[in-house]
Amino acid sequence: MSRFEPAYYVVGILGLAILMIVHESGHYLVARRFGMRVTTFSIGFGPRLYKHQPEGSATTFQIALIPFIAYVQIAGMNPYEETDPKDVGSYQNASLWARVCTIAAGPLANYFFASVLFFAGFMIAGKVVEDRTSMRVVTHPDGPAHAAGVVDNDRIVSVNGEHVGSWEQLTRAVSSHPGDAIELELARDGAPDPVRVRVVPRAKGDENAGKIMIGPPIRVDKVGFAEAGKLAVTEPPKVVADTIVGLVRFISGKEKVQAAGPVGMAKMAAAAAKSGTGDLFKFLGALSAYLGGFNLLPVPALDGGRLIFLGFEAASRRKPDAKVEAKVHALGLLMLLCMIGFVTYYFDIMAKR
Repeated sequence: MSRFEPAYYVVGILGLAILMIVHESGHYLVARRFGMRVTTFSIGFGPRLYKHQPEGSATTFQIALIPFIAYVQIAGMNPYEETDPKDVGSYQNASLWARVCTIAAGPLANYFFASVLFFAGFMIAGKVVEDRTSMRVVTHPDGPAHAAGVVDNDRIVSVNGEHVGSWEQLTRAVSSHPGDAIELELARDGAPDPVRVRVVPRAKGDENAGKIMIGPPIRVDKVGFAEAGKLAVTEPPKVVADTIVGLVRFISGKEKVQAAGPVGMAKMAAAAAKSGTGDLFKFLGALSAYLGGFNLLPVPALDGGRLIFLGFEAASRRKPDAKVEAKVHALGLLMLLCMIGFVTYYFDIMAKR
């Protein structure tokens, strides 16, 4: 990726910080709504760079050195601290419903905030519409199709003599021949006869295996208030569904993992910021919806992992051992931090060399 001015990185990082603030605000506001006492609201973890405790508030708001994770600390969530069973502000003494709502509020805040971001993005930048009916193509300058002589606006008629009338047919016909030459029949503006070219899709083992690096032409249409509102509602569930499908395909071995750590996300946010305010809002909207769905995965240290323990409590009508739960989440947090470190090193740093 090309270099960006520092300002774009600053804007992108601030956008990512806003998503963390929204997430933790969901936990904070619902916990306070149920009368729980929140002692810390932290953006980042590790040594504190800044702190402020409003007069009359029990909460210390702070910014810490390591900006990967934000958190709120609610009184009574740490099982190793002494808890007064009569303390109405303690998480441990709150009702099951209050605790479920407090834990779920973070991911839901991200999910609903995604609609706000998408709405702003579509109102500012419009919507991208793909021409998937004409079978005309746009080529990637470094792709096999471009190297073989396919030019923008060529219309693909057939692959190896088999007529293709949709992008789904084209994708199947091309992807089934990774590393093997195929013949494309093209209709080219100004050419009286069909043009035939031989293209070799990327071979197995390549991150774009089975692809010739083409796509449909796109245009950007302006949208009105009502359509932007509709898109703002329909886009977040698509992001979550794509996340689940991608995870299932990865676990089943049908798809290679595609990941980005904090460095990669900052670069993508900077790219979106450089593209324009509307594109930045759309990117942050997609990321906010993704974070909402990701945090609900039943993994220790994530909100979904905590909800699993609360679900056990609801089913068994007895609380699980709080210290055992804390150890499980601590192990999950360690694994999560290791994963972030690995993804950052392998996908954000080494993959770019």
